[in-house]
Amino acid sequence: MPVHLVTERLHMRPWAESDIDDLRALISERDDGTPTVEHVREIIAAQEAAMSTAGFTLLPIRRRVEGDFIGYCGLIVGRATVDEPEIAYELFRRVHGRGYATEAAGAVLGAAVETGRKRLWSTVGSWNTPSLRVLEKLGFARNHVSIDDRAGEVVWLTRLLP
Repeated sequence: MPVHLVTERLHMRPWAESDIDDLRALISERDDGTPTVEHVREIIAAQEAAMSTAGFTLLPIRRRVEGDFIGYCGLIVGRATVDEPEIAYELFRRVHGRGYATEAAGAVLGAAVETGRKRLWSTVGSWNTPSLRVLEKLGFARNHVSIDDRAGEVVWLTRLLP
């Protein structure tokens, strides 16, 4: 998968040391507490390792005009496989509802097609209506629902690739 993706409003590229504080802030928005710098370095190192071993990773998203970090998007093994990975994204709440997740995920979807993959998955908490809408806009369809001890009810969606 390419590690530089550019859309009309967004730029995605490999992780850098300068992303640490932004990623810490994003994680603290979703979780209780702020992770340590060292923990976030480990997360970034794991993403770099995923690119080396699986050929794909999560990429930080920056708005092209503003230059600010707004989240990440990419492919992960997650609950799926290397051959049929999951698309994943997370954005700061302050930018929700502006189409950035759809735009970033659309770019990742296009990059996944270029790798020759035939299908992608996504798993989303059933409560997460905005993410389900993003995936439906991108042509993902519900496959089944499972129960996860930590996440609760999880909707599995899939999309065949050309």
